[in-house]
Amino acid sequence: MAADLHAPAQQSHPLDIDTLIVGGGQAGLATSYFLSRAGVEHQVLERRATLGGAWQDRWDAFVLNTPNFTLDLPGMPYPGPDPEAFMARDDAVDYFRDYARRIDAPVRTGTDVTRISTSDGGFSVETTDGTWRSRNVVLATGAYQIPKIPPFAAGLPRSVLQLHTHEYRNPEQLPDGAVLIVGTGQSGGQIAEDLHAVGRQVHLAVSTCPEAPRRYRGQDVMYWVLLAGIHGPEYGVNALRVGQLPSPAARFACNPLLSGTDGGHDVHLRALGRQGIRLHGHLEAADDGELTFTDDLPERLATVEAGFGQRMGRALDAYIAAAGIDAPEPRPAPADDWLPAPEPARLNLAAENITSVLWATGYQLDLSFVDIPVLDAWSYPRHVRGVTEQPGLYVVGLPWLTGHYSSIVGGVGVDAEYVAECVAGR
Repeated sequence: MAADLHAPAQQSHPLDIDTLIVGGGQAGLATSYFLSRAGVEHQVLERRATLGGAWQDRWDAFVLNTPNFTLDLPGMPYPGPDPEAFMARDDAVDYFRDYARRIDAPVRTGTDVTRISTSDGGFSVETTDGTWRSRNVVLATGAYQIPKIPPFAAGLPRSVLQLHTHEYRNPEQLPDGAVLIVGTGQSGGQIAEDLHAVGRQVHLAVSTCPEAPRRYRGQDVMYWVLLAGIHGPEYGVNALRVGQLPSPAARFACNPLLSGTDGGHDVHLRALGRQGIRLHGHLEAADDGELTFTDDLPERLATVEAGFGQRMGRALDAYIAAAGIDAPEPRPAPADDWLPAPEPARLNLAAENITSVLWATGYQLDLSFVDIPVLDAWSYPRHVRGVTEQPGLYVVGLPWLTGHYSSIVGGVGVDAEYVAECVAGR
């Protein structure tokens, strides 16, 4: 088995190789598959001690938000009996480890890349396992490097436990008392459901991540997202391609609020409120034990509910029509104008017995180890279809690299195959 699950011994001299892939998650492994097919000598460097990518950083009850049929890795479509089911965290980690074994990926785990620079027409790649020299480098790190926590978090009392979702594992981690979750993307919505189900009082600071239907026009919504994203341009539908984004910052927008738990379901914030979860506006300040929220919850809920229909839903409908697919007509969401009793704009943590704050505020992309001037103001590589401005330097697996599908398991192979062709062509 080429996939090494243990940290290697330190190297005392540079190692020469044609191509290095930085990152052993789904993007790195998919690129390895295509490079192997092309006969390109390469090595995958993974900073974690074991394979399984960022899925290992999720909480205990985490379930993938994409159905099993989307686990369509190059050379290994989902082989199991439940394509419409949703895989639990540990099963997903095992799935990717099995993929690495099946494709005989040359992986070194426990090897953190600390600096990449140009050298003699190629690259010098410094790592915790010594220095490598390569003709090509493929960045496949994903976008989950640095948990984002607002600076005013430092103003919370020390008696309140603060965890980013990156560190959260289960309710037993948290002291008795109520929990404030800041952010209503996929992580915030699912953890709110989990904590409420075990009897915890949950406060939820609402962001503007759009809700989306789990089932849309007779299929799981991800079925259409992948088809429209990958094949839409063949029919003139480009709404899910990167060129149609309103701004570069939109590459980091949150994913639609959905869940894969209990067989997969929609997550509706108003429904959570009806169940007893206390909804607040955006958390904008913290002063010792006093929190300040915006007073625009009704407008926020309306924005969250309208988001899918304004962009993604239109793109999926356009693709279905252009491709001539016979699919049921979309069903409008039932009208719902329920609102909770108004919450005060200022909340006292002690008075509400809030003893924990979970920051479901996403991640910041960090490619600071790339000591080559190819990054834009968002630390995102400047590129065309994964080919950066620096000859021999490539990138795969980032959100919206070429389209909405670029960081999704079932879509990452599209960019990986193209990049591997470019590498082999050099």
